[in-house]
Amino acid sequence: MDIVKWSRVKSPWVFHFNAGGCNGCDIELLAALNPKFDIERFGMILRGSPRHADVLLCTGTVTRQIRDRFKRIYDQVPEPKFVMAFGNCACSGGVFQKCYNVHEGIDKVVPVNMYVPGCPPRPQAIIDAAVKLLTALQQS
Repeated sequence: MDIVKWSRVKSPWVFHFNAGGCNGCDIELLAALNPKFDIERFGMILRGSPRHADVLLCTGTVTRQIRDRFKRIYDQVPEPKFVMAFGNCACSGGVFQKCYNVHEGIDKVVPVNMYVPGCPPRPQAIIDAAVKLLTALQQS
């Protein structure tokens, strides 16, 4: 295993993108970062810039208004990049599914590697998805 792959598996840096919504997913994501659940024990650390991230976490619905901005942020994440969709809104559009200005899931805009359904997803589901993503990274 080369050093770059090893570092990505042992310490994936994460950038959180909130496309909009009720912020329930954001609260659960912050709960996963707290000491009770402590997702940082797997080496996942939030970064403030997409240029320093390996994984893009997206919550909320992607509207036509924010689509170009989201695509630009996705392009700023260096290769190889991974995308996780958190919550029903990011996975399928959620309750906003049939709205005229909403894309039904972020996979209509960028490719998605991991889906975490739920409204909002529990911190345990977020940790489970992170572990599965790290396992997939290790096997690739």
